[in-house]
Amino acid sequence: MILLAVSLTLPVLAVAQELVPTEKAQGVVIRALDMATGRSEDITIANGETKSFERLEISLEECRFPSENPSGDAFAHLMIRDIREEKPRFQGWMIASSPALSALEHPRYDVWVLRCKTPSGDTSESN
Repeated sequence: MILLAVSLTLPVLAVAQELVPTEKAQGVVIRALDMATGRSEDITIANGETKSFERLEISLEECRFPSENPSGDAFAHLMIRDIREEKPRFQGWMIASSPALSALEHPRYDVWVLRCKTPSGDTSESN
């Protein structure tokens, strides 16, 4: 029954997302955390760029934000790879306001989106 409810809700959510016009930002600011040591770092990544955090390589395809509300919810398309593994640990959209919705699954590291870097130099903040 729950599966049926979820399968009926997903198409509605997809249509609702398409109704909000968005703009592409110049990059993203993410926060990476090493859960073993407690070390965290805010990392700025431009579109098409890859940055490293310890064993992770984090690549940004694009970051988007609502056109009518640049300080609104940011969402970024990322690929995150542990250098010790062949396959990416994460590939898809991360949403700043809902980091658990689409999260990196890693025993040691956590990564989440803080905001987009917009052309005006402002940021789309959601932390």
